[in-house]
Amino acid sequence: MTMNPAYDMTYRVERFERGQAHRVRSVEQRIGGKGINVTRVLNQLGKYARATGFSDHAFAAAAELELPVDFVHALPWVRRTVVISESEDGTATALWEPGARVSNPHAAEQLAVRVAGLLPDIAGLVISGSLPGGIDPSLPAEIARTAIAADVPTICDVDGEALRLAAQVPGIVLTPNESEFQRLTGAEPTTADDIVSAVQPLIAHGVRAVIATRGLEGITAVTAGGAWSAALAEPLAGNPTGAGDAAVAAVIAALSSASRTDWPALLSDAVATSAAAVVVPVAGEIDRGMRTRLTPTVRIRELDLPAPQEAAS
Repeated sequence: MTMNPAYDMTYRVERFERGQAHRVRSVEQRIGGKGINVTRVLNQLGKYARATGFSDHAFAAAAELELPVDFVHALPWVRRTVVISESEDGTATALWEPGARVSNPHAAEQLAVRVAGLLPDIAGLVISGSLPGGIDPSLPAEIARTAIAADVPTICDVDGEALRLAAQVPGIVLTPNESEFQRLTGAEPTTADDIVSAVQPLIAHGVRAVIATRGLEGITAVTAGGAWSAALAEPLAGNPTGAGDAAVAAVIAALSSASRTDWPALLSDAVATSAAAVVVPVAGEIDRGMRTRLTPTVRIRELDLPAPQEAAS
């Protein structure tokens, strides 16, 4: 589910200089947004996935050419994300538009009803990305609560107030990056063990798992029953845009496929899938051969959970 989708634009120039006119060497445009990226990767993993959320008619029509979609047409227009990529040294400058404001007062209810109608036929739900103006930050939590009540594993990959409210939903899986983690917990962890300590109040209040993506440091996952850190032996260089979305796709694929979760195996796959996205120049795509080769090389370390009295304090 992507509530604030985007057209992803990439301008390629030799070298970008502020205040100067530039001749663009090439332009790429594709439909985007975090949930769109997750949907693409899931389909590459052999998991039939459908994209939903808000859009306008033109974006929905473009998306239908590539993916199964079921959007609520509530946006007056769809924003753009612009990346200026320099061929000289690979530097990328990104400009993120905020997106249009939803003016339809019934849009949130329509999306909630749309997702509720899908629940009997789906095995997992991912709610990803920012919210457009006019949408209350409680909407992801409300939809997640409905999905979990229907026994559908649900991930919320959101930020700010929406993430804080989602963290109050029992059974939810959260996948914050480093900055989102800091805003959610108020902590600035430097190690995987710090992450384990910082999320104990969330786990105690019913969060099923916190899966913190840490860039080159890999992924740390914490549940009530255990905690693990996973990383490649040597990080790969490339385009990190969409790597977190690829990891989320791997996580929901695993959660939706088994009644009992093998967390070390899940994390190995998530790290390898994320890395397989880094080596591809566009978001929402993975190198499947690379993923297969990397999965058995991921290093997993089991972490200690705090003693009960420590967690309570």
